[in-house]
Amino acid sequence: MDQKLFFLINREWTSPWLDLCMATLSSFDFWMPFLAVLIVLLMVFGGFRERAFVVTLAVIIACMDGVVDNGLKHAVSRPRPTQAGVARFVDFQRVQPRFLALGRPLVVIFPARLPGPIAGRSFPSGHVMNNFAAALALSVFYRRRGWLFFVFATGVAYSRIYTGAHWPSDVLISAPMGLLIGGCGLAAASMAWRKFGPRYAPLVFRNHSNLLPVKGGARV
Repeated sequence: MDQKLFFLINREWTSPWLDLCMATLSSFDFWMPFLAVLIVLLMVFGGFRERAFVVTLAVIIACMDGVVDNGLKHAVSRPRPTQAGVARFVDFQRVQPRFLALGRPLVVIFPARLPGPIAGRSFPSGHVMNNFAAALALSVFYRRRGWLFFVFATGVAYSRIYTGAHWPSDVLISAPMGLLIGGCGLAAASMAWRKFGPRYAPLVFRNHSNLLPVKGGARV
């Protein structure tokens, strides 16, 4: 079933405009310059909530990438579809910065057999875990507006199958993993702020005793 669904998404349900859309969603390098600018703007011009969101999510993703994603990739060592030679590979051309590739023809290889180290294995999907953790954090910090990011996170998850980077089961398991780890990270960050905030940032803690927005939309 896993392979059959992969073949449908990766080989059958395709079109040139979907190739471009999915390559864009799937490429972290494409979004990185825009994300860096956004982070700087939030840290410089944002208030407590914006800065707390950026720092909390950065710590969650760093732990998830460095421990969970890297550790499971080595332990499970599942080949990607492109490493198994069964995928239709879709990606931007290798130019820097990556967004300049948007106006160039896409790289489409079928069947693709791309080499890759153990760290580049298929399970879990770091893209999917990170985006679903970010969607959860946004929904906690920004309520209804933050929930909209789940649409983007779902698109990224689908794109990882479409472009040949992951099997459907990788994505289906990685999404709840990202939510679980993200939720635990948010709870841990909140407890850490309550414990260490009064000691190391008493003036800030006096005005913002809650790291996360409280129920009912009260200011934090």
